[in-house]
Amino acid sequence: MKSMVVKALVLAGVLIVGTFVVIKQMHIDLSDPVNMITFLGAVAIAVLTFGVAAKYMQQMKTDTVTGELAEENWDGIGEYKNELPPGWAYSFLGVMVWAVWYFLWGYPLNAYSQIGEYNKEVKAYNAKFEQIHKNASPEVLKEMGESIFLVQCAPCHGETGDGLSGKAQDFTKRFSKEQVLAVIKNGQHQLMYPMGPMPAGMAQGKDAEAVAEWIANGMQGKAPAAWGTCAGCHGQDGKGNGGTAPDLAGYDLTLVQHVLKHGKTGIIGHMPAFPGRFTPVQEKALAAYIATLKQ
Repeated sequence: MKSMVVKALVLAGVLIVGTFVVIKQMHIDLSDPVNMITFLGAVAIAVLTFGVAAKYMQQMKTDTVTGELAEENWDGIGEYKNELPPGWAYSFLGVMVWAVWYFLWGYPLNAYSQIGEYNKEVKAYNAKFEQIHKNASPEVLKEMGESIFLVQCAPCHGETGDGLSGKAQDFTKRFSKEQVLAVIKNGQHQLMYPMGPMPAGMAQGKDAEAVAEWIANGMQGKAPAAWGTCAGCHGQDGKGNGGTAPDLAGYDLTLVQHVLKHGKTGIIGHMPAFPGRFTPVQEKALAAYIATLKQ
């Protein structure tokens, strides 16, 4: 072995030993897979860097250029048609094999993950949060719901829940007549209620107009005759028969949960789904706050 290569490998060894001493002084646990992989990577880099650099520096001193020149040249500078050096080819193949191992077994899928640790901590915190607030008072729920609404919902629905002039659902007015008519005409099954899909065309003409206007006006006074068909699923009071169909009288918890889970598309646009974004207590708090906006 050439003297320059030997010197380079000795230098790499000194660097590796120095790195190991620093690791011990910093009390880094090499039994941890991530720390061990990092250390071995540093060793490999040191050996390859100094070894390869020394090898080719030695070759530049002793080797002579031979081979067939390519026809092309640039300002008189030609290029030889030499084969790819075996060392480069084997190094490339080795890197590919290492990359597959690293991805499948070494780190991302089989060891420590910052994202995994974060998700684990969030899950533990959410469980603690649920335990602390499982019996929260209406006042606490309302305050909590307001905080959630202002951060998560207000950018689309407005700070007061007014829907920003028709850009999103107006929580202060419940449904508009046009929205109710659209559902009567087209049907509805986006929210996946146990009662099943609402077929299109459950009321026609003046009957549909009367039902839509009555619902939009807060279901005050005597219900129109056509309401009897709707009441079969929504109940005579319009509250959804215990959560089996949408509540048409107010923004109850079940409706809020279904919209958050499945999203909703209507005549004013599309609200994306947010499954898993909130804990059950947060959903309850959000529903409690939205119910106050109607008042």
